[in-house]
Amino acid sequence: MEIVPSTILALLAMVMLVARGTARGRAVLLALTPLGAAAAFNLPALGGASILVTDIAALTLFTLVLLAPGGLSRMAGTMRPGQPGFYLLFLALFSVVAALAFPRLFQGQTDVFSLSRGDRGIISLPLRPTNGNLTQLFRMMLGAFTFFALVTITVRRPDPGPVLAAVTLATGVHVALGWADVLSAAAGLEVLLDPIRTANYSILSESRMAGIKRMVGGFPEASAYGGYTLGLFAFWLQYLVLRRSRLAGWCFAFSTLALLRSTSSSAYVAAAAFGITFLGLSAMRSGLRAIPRRSAGLASVALVVVWLGTLTLFGAYELVNPVTDYLDGVLFTKLESDSGIERMSWNDQAFRNFVETSLMGAGLGSMRASNWLLACLGSFGLIGTTLYLAFLGKLASAPARTGLAERDVVIRSLKAGALALFLSALLTGSTPDLGLFFFAIAGLLAGLSRGGMLESQALARTRTEAIVT
Repeated sequence: MEIVPSTILALLAMVMLVARGTARGRAVLLALTPLGAAAAFNLPALGGASILVTDIAALTLFTLVLLAPGGLSRMAGTMRPGQPGFYLLFLALFSVVAALAFPRLFQGQTDVFSLSRGDRGIISLPLRPTNGNLTQLFRMMLGAFTFFALVTITVRRPDPGPVLAAVTLATGVHVALGWADVLSAAAGLEVLLDPIRTANYSILSESRMAGIKRMVGGFPEASAYGGYTLGLFAFWLQYLVLRRSRLAGWCFAFSTLALLRSTSSSAYVAAAAFGITFLGLSAMRSGLRAIPRRSAGLASVALVVVWLGTLTLFGAYELVNPVTDYLDGVLFTKLESDSGIERMSWNDQAFRNFVETSLMGAGLGSMRASNWLLACLGSFGLIGTTLYLAFLGKLASAPARTGLAERDVVIRSLKAGALALFLSALLTGSTPDLGLFFFAIAGLLAGLSRGGMLESQALARTRTEAIVT
């Protein structure tokens, strides 16, 4: 085990979680999620795999919930049939089988694109068991632990205030790290963020696009930073549509600016996909004749801004060479680049892995793709992908009318954030893991929804009993 400077952060996180307890521990966990490149320690014996600070925090919170009085029974209650946790439980169990058994069962029967921790990056190899099976299994199980811990905490106390405060804190930390990255680089002080860039990843903090420093923040690369930002952007957009709030307005403005400044082409495309989906779902939910005035106003302003922005970008693209180079590098020639062609080949091979393993998959952690669905099919096969989609479907259909207006707004905002993160993974995800931040949002969403419904039902029973007596 290799100790690194950010190990102290992991120890502090554990102390804070124990001191603050499980309910307030939600804010601590979410505040740490922007530290996507901070290792608690590295494991040279497992090919240099990194255990992140957020991983330790999530495991600590899960343990505290499990060891609390009645914690095990309450957590088991989140896994009842009909709940999202029911499908996630079976997905987690299937992940163990897929990671440990499938690479041996189908060894040598198909070639896979697998991650090499040397200088070769993603390479094609005959299927065989690797350290990647263990590391990806750990990440999937960690996501499940995070979900179950946060659902259990939130169901018991479905108060939207602490959840909103936790997302606000995560937004502040994330945006601050992004601008600290850019400003420290401009001042020639890049080393200031080195203590939180200790994971054994390729840290692309010095990457530039058309001469512009790419915003990386606490993540190893701009695409990861942009993807996380998109989740926050979607949350605050939905919240503002439903509720007037000066704080939410500032959070939305900061997350929007960070998203634009990230220079991540995948985040831009995912943002466009989310915008179209968001408008479509809003229209379907409200009905074309009953769109709220506030939503219609925001949509109109957004359309005008997009129209003017498109005209401005088009003119600049045609007339200003630096802008032409930037947009070509970020968007227009992305798929024609060597990287784009390579990623398309990963997707083609992922589908081959699905077919050549009799629709069972090559095993979790065995292969890479550039699309979440193909990564699932290539890794989990038809069974695992079906369980995963059932889990996501249950999240999407979680009730958002619980009898408390503010809670319903937060639930719908969490749904928007989860949708944006899913769309980002659907477009560029290399593995089935949707990330710890997604599972944290999903846990808060499911907990508020279920807890709110139970609270509403209990209140209804109390009123009925009072009338009867």
